Amino acid sequence: MSRHCPFRLSTLLTVSVAGLALLMPASVLPLHAQAAPQQTAQQAALSDSAKSGNKTEQKPSAESIPPQAAPVAAANPAAKGITGKAIDKVKEVAKSAGDIFSRVPCLPTKGGSKSMGSLPRVANKLVAGQPVVIVAFGSSSTAGFGATSPEFNYPNRLAAQLRRQYPTADISVVNAGKGGEDAPEMMKRLQTSVIDMHPDLVIWQVGTNAVLRNLDPGETAKLVEEGITRIQAVGADVVLIDPQYSPRVNEHAESAGKMMTLLNKTAELRKVGIFPRFAVMKDWHEKQAIPIENFVIADGLHMSDWGYACFAQLLGDDIIRSVGQIKLGVNVPSDVRAYRPM
Repeated sequence: MSRHCPFRLSTLLTVSVAGLALLMPASVLPLHAQAAPQQTAQQAALSDSAKSGNKTEQKPSAESIPPQAAPVAAANPAAKGITGKAIDKVKEVAKSAGDIFSRVPCLPTKGGSKSMGSLPRVANKLVAGQPVVIVAFGSSSTAGFGATSPEFNYPNRLAAQLRRQYPTADISVVNAGKGGEDAPEMMKRLQTSVIDMHPDLVIWQVGTNAVLRNLDPGETAKLVEEGITRIQAVGADVVLIDPQYSPRVNEHAESAGKMMTLLNKTAELRKVGIFPRFAVMKDWHEKQAIPIENFVIADGLHMSDWGYACFAQLLGDDIIRSVGQIKLGVNVPSDVRAYRPM
């Protein structure tokens, strides 16, 4: 039948694509799809490292649009109708999902980095070919508030990176983030949300809500130390994540500074790793000249898709380096700081 009605088939496919795009909820679009008008050269181009090592997993591309539909809009670019705009919307969504770093590359801090210390439990299980369980413990920035899709939160991005690095390994990343919590609330569910998962690595993001609530940083540090002790008792590796560099956190600069100092001291005391998220994000803005709105959403607190993606990429790089050291027989103390960009 299609041989006798080619025009009807082409029209039907075109309308279908248009309908799909028009029904697509606005929440799937990036919150900051465009960089600032006066971009730097770095923000305008994708670096060599982003093209290779930092490239994200490929998502469905614009090639999935029926070939009969695409030429309809291209035939008259000066006067696109509803159909043409709908096709462009589908392409835009596919592109943003496919490669977040095409707008701004994810680069390491300019101050350089060292390993955040050894992760012997994770390394030994990978070498032995045993399953690895990672629990991402924290509040809303672990849960992924601000990401346009669950796949863009940091635990899922980290899981994808580690599975690419260790393709034969059985790696699970459990998202145990719960919005609005800090150390007091997290300690109440430490057993059920973390220890009962039998983790090999716990990545604990903590301190932001305590800063925003003006809670005593010293009390937070005591609870974190207690939590680390309980986690270490079951043999798991631990990495702490400090607060994010963002306008709302920066309004409490004194409290945030005390919190980061105490978290660092706690990490040194308990011999665990720490990823200094605040310093890394500050480096993005002050040394790499990336506008804050590129990595923090409009609420001035939570990270954007790009922010989560780059954070996960750099954290994953540190984990991979740490695992590599153990495989080579180099046991680096965990109290060696990962970054000193400030």
